[in-house]
Amino acid sequence: MFIRQIHYLLALAKTQHFGRAAEISHVSQPSLSTAILHLEEELGITIIKRGQRFQGFTEEGERILQWAQVLANNWESLKQTARQAQHQLTGTLRFGAIPTTLAVTPSITRPIQAECPGISINLVSLCAEELIRQLDQYELDLGLTYLDDPRLKGFNIQPLYRERHVLLALRPDHSLLKRELNWLEIAELPLCLLTPNMQNRRLIDGAFRDACIKPNIVLETDSIFALYSHVRSGLYSVVPHSMLNVAQYQPDIVAIPLYPALTREVGLIIRRQDMLSPIQDVAWRIAQTLELQQHFDKLMSAQIDNVMS
Repeated sequence: MFIRQIHYLLALAKTQHFGRAAEISHVSQPSLSTAILHLEEELGITIIKRGQRFQGFTEEGERILQWAQVLANNWESLKQTARQAQHQLTGTLRFGAIPTTLAVTPSITRPIQAECPGISINLVSLCAEELIRQLDQYELDLGLTYLDDPRLKGFNIQPLYRERHVLLALRPDHSLLKRELNWLEIAELPLCLLTPNMQNRRLIDGAFRDACIKPNIVLETDSIFALYSHVRSGLYSVVPHSMLNVAQYQPDIVAIPLYPALTREVGLIIRRQDMLSPIQDVAWRIAQTLELQQHFDKLMSAQIDNVMS
């Protein structure tokens, strides 16, 4: 009963509403409210501010909530360990990735599920700030992001590859068919880029500023795959070369490296803790065996040959 109460409490924290918390917990609202009331009686403190509707947590309740997140995470790890002992590891890997790395994720998830077919994966696209917050609150198990973020203190990191930005286009006119392009050469092209609030876009804006260039941006979106779709319609975009994981299957798409090179290290992060859950441990171990840099560099070389052919 105690673990169930903990999960009810976390559901309430997530939804900020008794009815919705009961709904996602698959119980009636009175059952959820009674269970939390019993938890308060057992602990001897008031956790919830009560009124006609949910009014938040008390100061003591906020501290209890932090421990509830730890307990729920440890309980899930305990269950995974028991299943692993029976040689049937099951459970869900909660995996967050920043939008520009989504094309990379199959290179990580497929080896994990090949080794442990009983594992399911819940993959979500998040900005770096929200990804870090959810990892810190035990809402995610693993994150894929840029590793130069100063907010990563307290996280273990596993470098995977260094991305390099390229111009992505339908096979363009011959003036663009080069082994490399500089930023001035692409400034007048009709560009579609990510929105200014995203880390990748800020990096690209910085490259244009360094070159004292104002680019011709005709479309902005928060979706890397929307960028790809608009390239297919005739626009141009600046994207990480890891996007070649998708573009390699489209012979009419070319990727041309840009110089000065715009690079950034990408890798996995995980909350630093005494023990990893069995699923986290499997994912982390497999990630250390991946050779993504070599894979993406080969795709880049193939694309350069495609451009020049």
